[in-house]
Amino acid sequence: MYYCINSNNNNTENEEKMPNNAYRNWRALQSRTKVYLVIIAILIVLLCVLNYNLIIPGIIIYAIIILYTTLANKKRKAELSEQLKDLTLNVNQTAKTTLINSPFPLAIVETDGNVIWKSEKFVSEFETLDLEINEYLTEIVKEIKLTIENREDSEKEKIKGEVNTSIKIENKDYKVLGSYVKSHKLHSKEQEYTTILYFIDETYQKKLEQRQEELDLCIGIIVIDNYEEISQRISSEMKPQLIAKMEKYIYDWGAKYNSLIVKSDRDMFYCIIEQKYLEEAELDKFSILDEVKEIDVPDITKPTLSIGFSDDGLNNIEKSESARAVIDIALGRGGDQAIVKIDGKYQFFGGRTEEVEKRTKIKARIVAHALKELIQEADNVILMGHTNGDMDSIGSAMGLYRLSKTLGKETKIVIGETSIALNNFLSEVKKMEEYSEIFITKQESLDFVKQNTLLIVVDTNKKTYVEEPDLLEKAGKVVVIDHHRRSTDYIEDSILTFHEVYASSASELVTEIIEYSQLNIELENLEAEALYAGITLDTKNFTFKTGVRTFEAAAFLRKSGVDIIKVKKWFQSDLHTYQIISEIVSKSEIVNETIAISIYENEDGNENANIIAAKAADELLTIGGINASFVLGKMENKIYISGRSIGGINVQLILEKLGGGGHITLAGAQLENISMEDAKQELINRINEYFYEIEN
Repeated sequence: MYYCINSNNNNTENEEKMPNNAYRNWRALQSRTKVYLVIIAILIVLLCVLNYNLIIPGIIIYAIIILYTTLANKKRKAELSEQLKDLTLNVNQTAKTTLINSPFPLAIVETDGNVIWKSEKFVSEFETLDLEINEYLTEIVKEIKLTIENREDSEKEKIKGEVNTSIKIENKDYKVLGSYVKSHKLHSKEQEYTTILYFIDETYQKKLEQRQEELDLCIGIIVIDNYEEISQRISSEMKPQLIAKMEKYIYDWGAKYNSLIVKSDRDMFYCIIEQKYLEEAELDKFSILDEVKEIDVPDITKPTLSIGFSDDGLNNIEKSESARAVIDIALGRGGDQAIVKIDGKYQFFGGRTEEVEKRTKIKARIVAHALKELIQEADNVILMGHTNGDMDSIGSAMGLYRLSKTLGKETKIVIGETSIALNNFLSEVKKMEEYSEIFITKQESLDFVKQNTLLIVVDTNKKTYVEEPDLLEKAGKVVVIDHHRRSTDYIEDSILTFHEVYASSASELVTEIIEYSQLNIELENLEAEALYAGITLDTKNFTFKTGVRTFEAAAFLRKSGVDIIKVKKWFQSDLHTYQIISEIVSKSEIVNETIAISIYENEDGNENANIIAAKAADELLTIGGINASFVLGKMENKIYISGRSIGGINVQLILEKLGGGGHITLAGAQLENISMEDAKQELINRINEYFYEIEN
């Protein structure tokens, strides 16, 4: 190892090395001396003018003063220089001692890879690594050079910079701190830097942080999804045994992961668990979901659980509130699944089984009564569906329009881009004078908002999927009526939510609201037909997701004057569209044995590419041996993916991985700024992930 100390004795360098205060005092002293000499000179001149005999004595005296002052200043300057020299040597010696005896491993390197010096602590700390430590230093130097190269041009002129990075050397974690300055090397074309690096061992601190994270408590809620149904349909003799068996599964699961389970209601349990054990439960894919379904319950649906965990919050109260929001999402997605929210990110487990209808008419009556009061209190009403509206969103809006008009409120429906079937319906609407001004654009809807406007969102619960997201903030009160599985970006601040994933469509829910509103509502034929068309669309002509309540709603609408033939004509495609669908079907390929994938290139720039893709996906399901289908269509810079299933495969879970959503049998997704081939490959990757998760 070596050191280099430069010291010069000339006054200029000493002055430069002086502490700022000493240097300023010295300059001030010199200035005052000059002032005194000038004053003395003026006084001698005045005396000589008054008495010429004093001229020669005055010059002699002034010369003596000048000589004395000069000699005194030189002596003071020499003493000060000697003191500064001693101070500089002491500082350098202290710096050298500090470097040598540094408690941290320390190294001085250049960005060309040359290691100038290593402290004794550095050598002893990494003596077993030998050549490997040089490789670590090289990586750090590369990172420094990259940082310098990425600086702005104005910043590159600076000769100094800071180093702050982390590195793992064998089993230890180090925080690397330091600074670098420009090196002035001869015969070097590239600008190099000399860097001083301090290695601070953070291994113990990291272990403490990890331990603290592992011990961090998460709060969860476990709900028995179909408790009411089991209680009503099972015999009184078997009921206590079955409930006790289900509770035993829950308590045993909690004991397996050292967690505390507390029953808070007949069908709800709170769970307090350490994060490390929660991670183990995640690795086990929350096996309790499948274990509970294996309980033998004769003649009724298998029992299922919904589980929600969260660590989101500064204290246990906030974590508990967050867990409630998570369990609401799980229930809103159909139950039979677990959702974990850690650091703001959601993980989903289970949820592969078909939803089973378990709604009651009581809830529909309560919602109808509450909605009636909200409409009566509002200044006006705005109805809004999802982007690229379809017959379900517009049909449910038309039904609520009649409810609002019956209560005497000014009502508008926000409408944007439309599909083929919707265009056929709108052409029918334009023939009727009553509906000529009820549809408004997104911009007009913002101008229609008043101080006490009621906004009713239908057929979606996602903030980002509504026609005009700004309306959610601007409207005074928001109501949500939807049947899709709840997403993580659902509308949280709604004053009333009628969310039933077991319903076939939003139109079915609105039909029940109208039926149970206890108002004398007379639906116009076109309004009833719009609601019927919405149910027809989402059930694929009463084939999928159709329950008893669906047929009851359809019967009510049929009594209100639905012309089924007219509705069927709205969904008819022209010959050209049918030929395109046939071509898409013919180009399909099979993956994973039972899944059909096809592409609609949309070379003509068809504005309804997403609708054509959806119809083609429906058509593919009519082919034997195909359990699910996906069709990709392109519009502008977006790729639309329509997924369909006959129930054995959950297309919603697959498309959720691509940012989409929907139901088990019907889902969709949109991808931006991606090629068709890349989008197709992404879809195949997500399908493979889906089957891998099922198998494991």
